[in-house]
Amino acid sequence: MDNSKEMVKLAVNALEDKKGEDIQIIDIREVSVLADYFLIASGSNTNQVQAMADNVEETLGKAGYVCRQVEGYQSGNWILMDYGDIIVHAFCREDRLFYDLERIWRDGKIMSKEDFPA
Repeated sequence: MDNSKEMVKLAVNALEDKKGEDIQIIDIREVSVLADYFLIASGSNTNQVQAMADNVEETLGKAGYVCRQVEGYQSGNWILMDYGDIIVHAFCREDRLFYDLERIWRDGKIMSKEDFPA
């Protein structure tokens, strides 16, 4: 399994462990050089969003993946975590609706967790 797919699998599990909601995986390999995949997840409040981000960082870190950059952690409304091959977006519900990344990246391919077998 290539690194980006392993990272997606680990990050999705980490988000689910902290009750991340409506987790979307968007394959952007055909439409962008930014990354291979975007992960987008919602939390009900800033504490949950920060806990989701912390768990992603801890889980991927244990697997040897280093986060290049984190944006928005202090506010907790939208935390962006750049792992190079994947970018994780953890949102509060309202901010996710407002920014609507799924619409912006609609040329990407929506994937499901089942597309990333263990």
